[in-house]
Amino acid sequence: MRKSVSPRISLVSLGALAALALGGCSSFNEPASIKGFIAFIAPYKPDVIQGNVVTTEQISQVKPGMSRSQVKDILGSPLIADPFHGDRWDYVFTLRRQGFDDQQRSFVVLFDKDQVRKIDAPTLPSEDEFVAQISRKKLPTSTPKLELTEAERAALPAPAVVAAPAASAVVLAGATRTYPPLESPAP
Repeated sequence: MRKSVSPRISLVSLGALAALALGGCSSFNEPASIKGFIAFIAPYKPDVIQGNVVTTEQISQVKPGMSRSQVKDILGSPLIADPFHGDRWDYVFTLRRQGFDDQQRSFVVLFDKDQVRKIDAPTLPSEDEFVAQISRKKLPTSTPKLELTEAERAALPAPAVVAAPAASAVVLAGATRTYPPLESPAP
C-alpha cells in the first residue's frame, strides 16, 4: 500500500528549497556580478562581432581631401555604402558578448567628388581603451620598463671573454663527385 504525501508538506519543502537556493544569491548584489553569474550558468553563446573596429589613432590619420581608396586603406571597407547616397560611407561596429554589455559605435565619412569632405564621428576609444573594454582579464595598468638607464648599464657586470678555439689541423673533406654538364655543348 502506497502512502500519499500531503500537498501541504510538498509545498513547504519546495519553499524551503527555493529559500536555500536564493539565499546564496545574496552575495551577487552588483549588476555586473549578476551578469557574470548568469553568463556562467547560461549555455554558451559565441561572441558576435560586426563591422570595423576604428580607434582614435586610425580616425586621426584621415584628413579632408583624401581619396576614397586612401580612406579604405586606413579604415577598411565601410559596413554601409548606400548606392542612393554615394557621397556617404557609414562605419558601424557592434560587439555582443555573453556576460558583458553590448558595444556599438558608428560614424560617417562624407565625400565630395571622391575626396573626404567631413568626418562625423563621436569620441572613439584609443587602441588601449578598446583592448581594455573587450578584455576578459584585468590588464596591467603600468607599462613595463623596456630600456636601462646609463647608470644601470654601467652597473652591469662585464661580459665574460671567451677564448677563440684553436685552429684544428684536421681538414674535413666530403665525398668528391663529378656531375655531367647541365647543357650539352653546341655542335
